[in-house]
Amino acid sequence: MARKGKEVLNALDAAKTQMYHFTAIVIAGMGFFTDAYDLFSISLVTKLLGRIYYHVDGSKKPGTLPPNVAAAVNGVAFCGTLAGQLFFGWLGDKLGRKKVYGITLMVMVLCSLGSGLSFGHSSNGAMATLCFFRFWLGFGIGGDYPLSATIMSEYANKKTRGAFIAAVFAMQGFGILAGGIVSLIVSSAFDHAFDAPTYEVDPVGSTVPQADYVWRIVLMFGAIPALLTYYWRMKMPETARYTALVARNTKQAAADMSKVLQVDLIAEEDPQSNPSSSNPNSFGLFSKEFARRHGLHLVGTTTTWFLLDIAYYSSNLFQKDIYSAIGWIPAAETMNAIHEVYTVSRAQTLIALCGTVPGYWFTVALIDYLGRFFIQLMGFIFMTVFMFALAIPYDHWRHRDNRIGFLIMYSLTMFFANFGPNATTFVVPAEIFPARLRSTCHGISAASGKAGAIVGAFGFLYAAQSTDPKKTDAGYPPGIGVRNSLLMLGGVNFLGIVFTLLVPESKGKSLEELSREHEEQIGGGGGGDGTEIMDVANSGRTVPV
Repeated sequence: MARKGKEVLNALDAAKTQMYHFTAIVIAGMGFFTDAYDLFSISLVTKLLGRIYYHVDGSKKPGTLPPNVAAAVNGVAFCGTLAGQLFFGWLGDKLGRKKVYGITLMVMVLCSLGSGLSFGHSSNGAMATLCFFRFWLGFGIGGDYPLSATIMSEYANKKTRGAFIAAVFAMQGFGILAGGIVSLIVSSAFDHAFDAPTYEVDPVGSTVPQADYVWRIVLMFGAIPALLTYYWRMKMPETARYTALVARNTKQAAADMSKVLQVDLIAEEDPQSNPSSSNPNSFGLFSKEFARRHGLHLVGTTTTWFLLDIAYYSSNLFQKDIYSAIGWIPAAETMNAIHEVYTVSRAQTLIALCGTVPGYWFTVALIDYLGRFFIQLMGFIFMTVFMFALAIPYDHWRHRDNRIGFLIMYSLTMFFANFGPNATTFVVPAEIFPARLRSTCHGISAASGKAGAIVGAFGFLYAAQSTDPKKTDAGYPPGIGVRNSLLMLGGVNFLGIVFTLLVPESKGKSLEELSREHEEQIGGGGGGDGTEIMDVANSGRTVPV
């Protein structure tokens, strides 16, 4: 790497934490707030959708979504997310992070609104429209993963980089919590405004016509935080690392850096640093050199994220089914439709408040002290232990006197997922790959995770059904039961421990050290001795570049 480009990047690594770093966390983090809200809020209203659109006259139980519809409604957003992660990850490396950053947000806004406005002449038609909008909602969400992670990693200094990237991801916890709170408020308001009998008293009257507004309001609310941050995303400059290492315009990188780091950096144009100049070390994603340098790293980031999301998303999306199985949520027929939404939302909000949100922020506080590898390995170990502790004595936890113990154990599982691999699998791929492939590789890793989420979303839905055909939900074949499903998830977490050994530690190292870009040449110098002077006007010193 020429000295000119190297000094620009060193200035980024050595920059003190400033207000703009926190501004960037909020701007990028609100995208993840919206991501989590949109992905997980659907689980709060699926029981309501079943009651509204799939009521069966004369049935002793309220209507439920048929298996294929439930799988589609829960999982189609993940299919869109997977596609979006691959597409926008690639596009972020080709066009730049900034140019596509606003596109993802607007897709999310429009499709959040579209989800709430889903229509159809029949029940299946309405659900098909909902699935259409949720697929494209997921597509926009998918783009946010590689772009937000890459932007934050390239803005941050090496001392606090892990905490900054983790803080962006930690906004997911607030998004999950906000989904529960919004659902609580909306369902509570409608429950008080439109009094309805329980299903066992009046099957038809238990679902008032106004209940159809509840799920629409909950889903559409996700557009608001995304819309509020659109302007600020458009104001963000391109990251200096992309400009210097990929666009290879050190002068522009210095200018962009001076805008956000509150120092004036002045550099002359380097005639050899331009996008058209050749670089013999610019190996591609499918080259032997990439496989030699980063092949095992990519295997490590993709497999651990895949395994983590199988366990994480199956647990989060189907918390309501687990709670019902242990009797924490009353039987559906003893509630009206809107009150059931309130009960499910209260349970998931409590878990988010006690386990999910604290776990994220423990990672933020400690990741640059304990390291990524330690936190990920520890998280997988504790998730394995707690999942087996829930599954092996499962009959014990089902007794009324032991339900609080079950919830504590389950909360701890969620806590160590977030103070563990759910955060680190997002952070590490944004650090260890070259700048020209960073967004692409993060997108591939994240897409692998969403493939795991799809396995969890579709698989757990069927697997968790009772082994007794008389106790399964309507339309479902017998499964292996909640206990055996939890045992399987424990096994998945154990595999996560094994594959974590392929992931390198990135704590305290610059992005160029980790990606080995300091070995590459990005252009020659600009003076007689190959050195220019960059004036740091605000500090009264000069930096040779």
